[in-house]
Amino acid sequence: MGKRIFVLLAVLAAWQNWERIETFTGLKPTLQEAAANAPVVLYATAWCGYCAKTRTFLAEQGIPYTEFDIEKSAEGRRAYDALNGQGIPLVTVGDTVIRGYSPEGIEAALR
Repeated sequence: MGKRIFVLLAVLAAWQNWERIETFTGLKPTLQEAAANAPVVLYATAWCGYCAKTRTFLAEQGIPYTEFDIEKSAEGRRAYDALNGQGIPLVTVGDTVIRGYSPEGIEAALR
């Protein structure tokens, strides 16, 4: 009976901490590793507060990204318009488009 309870508790603990276990064992790629397979591009402006927060989030997580200032880069503006950009920041992770400040959206797209 005691062994069964121990096994049940071990399974429950593993289930509750599965994300940590995956990261620790290397089964789950880090955000940086995932970004190597799905390039991250930030379309922003210099004056936008949420753009600054997005830059900070990406830097703190160690996520490499390319940034286009849509007011200064013609190439960036064309790409932003092609994505039907209607607000900033706009982030692409591979083919996924994330509109607005959304750390959760960026993380989900990288997973």
